[in-house]
Amino acid sequence: MTAASPPGTVQAPGGTARHRGKDHVNSGSDTAAATAEGPKAPPPRRQPALELLVHGVGGTTPEKMLGDPRTVLVTGDDTAAVYRRAVDADAEQRPDDYRAEPVREAYCWCNLTSGNGARALWLVLLPFMVANLAHWMRPAAPSRHKGHRLYDILVRLLALSLTVLLVAAACEVALDLTAWQCAGSAACSEGKSWMGFLSPGQGGAWSGPGRRIVIAALFPLLLVGFLWWLSRRTWSAYESASPPPRRPGTSRDVPPDQRPALTRPGFWYGRRVVARLRAAHTAAGLLTIAAALLTAAVDHDRRAGAGGFLPAAGWVLLTLVLLLAAVTVCVVCRTARSEAEPDEHRDRFLVRALPFAALGALLLSAVHTAWARPGWTSGNRLPGTGAFGGIAVLQGLLVLGLLGTAALLQAAARRHGHGDGRAALKGLHGAAVALLGCALGGVLTGGAAQRLADWLDGGSTPGRPGAPIAGPPVLLSWQASVLPVLLVVVVAFALLAGVQILLVRRKVEPDIPGLYDKQERPDEQRARRIAGTIARAGLTDSAPVLVGAVCVVTLVLGAGAVAGAWLTDRAPGRATEGTPVLVHTAAATAESLGSWLMGAGVLLLAVMGWRAYRDRSTRRTIGILWDVGTFWPRAAHPFAPPCYAERAVPDLTWRMATWTENNDGRLVISGHSQGSVLAAAAVWQLDLVTRSRVALLTYGSPLERLYGRWFPACFGPEALTGLHREMDDWRNLWRLTDPIGGPIRLTCDGGPDIDLGPMRDPLAFGRTLQHPLPAQILGHGDYQSDPVFEETRAELIARLGSGLPRQRGEPGATALC
Repeated sequence: MTAASPPGTVQAPGGTARHRGKDHVNSGSDTAAATAEGPKAPPPRRQPALELLVHGVGGTTPEKMLGDPRTVLVTGDDTAAVYRRAVDADAEQRPDDYRAEPVREAYCWCNLTSGNGARALWLVLLPFMVANLAHWMRPAAPSRHKGHRLYDILVRLLALSLTVLLVAAACEVALDLTAWQCAGSAACSEGKSWMGFLSPGQGGAWSGPGRRIVIAALFPLLLVGFLWWLSRRTWSAYESASPPPRRPGTSRDVPPDQRPALTRPGFWYGRRVVARLRAAHTAAGLLTIAAALLTAAVDHDRRAGAGGFLPAAGWVLLTLVLLLAAVTVCVVCRTARSEAEPDEHRDRFLVRALPFAALGALLLSAVHTAWARPGWTSGNRLPGTGAFGGIAVLQGLLVLGLLGTAALLQAAARRHGHGDGRAALKGLHGAAVALLGCALGGVLTGGAAQRLADWLDGGSTPGRPGAPIAGPPVLLSWQASVLPVLLVVVVAFALLAGVQILLVRRKVEPDIPGLYDKQERPDEQRARRIAGTIARAGLTDSAPVLVGAVCVVTLVLGAGAVAGAWLTDRAPGRATEGTPVLVHTAAATAESLGSWLMGAGVLLLAVMGWRAYRDRSTRRTIGILWDVGTFWPRAAHPFAPPCYAERAVPDLTWRMATWTENNDGRLVISGHSQGSVLAAAAVWQLDLVTRSRVALLTYGSPLERLYGRWFPACFGPEALTGLHREMDDWRNLWRLTDPIGGPIRLTCDGGPDIDLGPMRDPLAFGRTLQHPLPAQILGHGDYQSDPVFEETRAELIARLGSGLPRQRGEPGATALC
């Protein structure tokens, strides 16, 4: 009978008691069970170690990762799976064959972002993805700071406004431009046979203004239904993976809300949050359509001075829509992520019934609007299109609120020692990115409206005297005129970036030959090319400056566009008539050019989506964008592209936990680029006993350079230091020529550093006996070809095979950060 474990121990796989120290967990298969008395048991048979490989952006095949054309599926499906070489299929039954080398496995997750052609439709969701990123960019203030809650609410409200903006733009295209303006104008509808049954000249049953816009409302209704279906379908395929169970007694002795965010069991399981937000955003979209219909009908009844049941019913329905909108806003504000444990609770009836109530209000509004009203004619623009200005103002106020909240959180982080001097834009980047999401949504929706108006009016300028239709709302024309100015700012920064590249290249070029063997022949052109690659890779660190400048210009010009539209109620070209020629010419040129730029953006998006649907290579290129943008759970916008990490991270965590449990072994997880982020996130999800038996090898890793700077609350220095403290070991390889990967920048005393680099790139400066042809500049790829990579890998594997992980402070042990 085994004696009880002494205090301060935890039960390890197989029943072996392991002592947990203050800063590190001492574990290993050779640890003897603590017994009161009795003979010492013989050491158990050593099990093989495991090396788990995780690829980066763009993906690769398991055959290439394992270096063998014959691979077998270990576990997983067609979307994401773990593979081994065929010769290693029964490695656990032959442990003596793996004393020198570990069993190698490859985790392939590329189909999560670039699999079938339907994923090309995610391009339409780009503004939603950007808004969702803003949620995770809050500063690293203490977890109990009240500013966190306010920051999250502001981001979720801004995300809700993007949904309303998209549906309002669909209503503008279908209800206003098509059904109200063009179908009601004989000059516009002439020659368009598909619009004949809506034209008043035909005298059909559906030719009345109310019935025309009710028919047109089917388009935004289908759009809302498609977004709801896509969000629900992608959740079931991507985000329904449950986290692995944790052994009791292996968590830190701190409250759950004070643990690092990525260690919490419910972080990668956002089922309830996505469901609640999906219900609220679906209801918001349906209520937007209902409001567009009711506004037109109520406006006519008010102008006609009619009394009776119909006008009263309109006001009652409008009140109902407003009440449901208030409930929707309350649901969004009260929705919060529960990360301490996986949230399996079902939503209340009110939340689940909210979309159906909104759909019922929409149906009643459609019946009310379609009711026959003698003398009702359509002219100019559909009533209610001024709401675009209100949406723009609301988004601007929310962004300013985010800016102030982020400043408070950043100040609190500095006071408590959590501040990071390398945080992008001094911690204010979340508000900047949120503003970019709003601007992107405005460009896409405005571009669609501008191009449709140009097509419907047959080439004349909408809104001009004699034009068949009045065109889109004036605000969209003012917003379009802002784009050329923004383009000038971007071009100016591109020129400055070119100057920076030139200066950095000249500065580092003389030092390039000294990095190589002095016997190699000097080559100025070769040195200039290497120095230029280093200079271009360094531009990644300058991205926050560009983002900040674009956001300041966008905020100022956006406010000017709203003011100009409200004060003049005319497009910039017409509003400046009578002013000096230079002013009028500049305004008219900016309006025309901006309109075409908006349309070009929409057209480019459509072409990219079509190519991605038909061509796998293009789809893989677009998938790289999603690899970075959809790493985070959908915490702010349920219609954003799905979070692949909510499938990939549990996959990796389950594999590491079950392998160490079944084999009482240890492993090294090796990740390149985005794969290193997945690997680190998966290690964070392990319990402390298992985590102490894992070594991490990262190369080309954006953990600090991108994630640490842009997402400091989750990947800041304190979080990365804690991860290193609780692992067996960690090594990171990086190059100066890599535009994505970089050092981890953790300060460790008394032991080996995490960062090994910068590595030489290319491996040879000129032609040598070992490299008779010029060596390629690798940049972000092919780290495995460098001898330093194999040496570092062999060092970690040797530690895995050395028995117990050494205590901190012992000779040769990893230093405590």
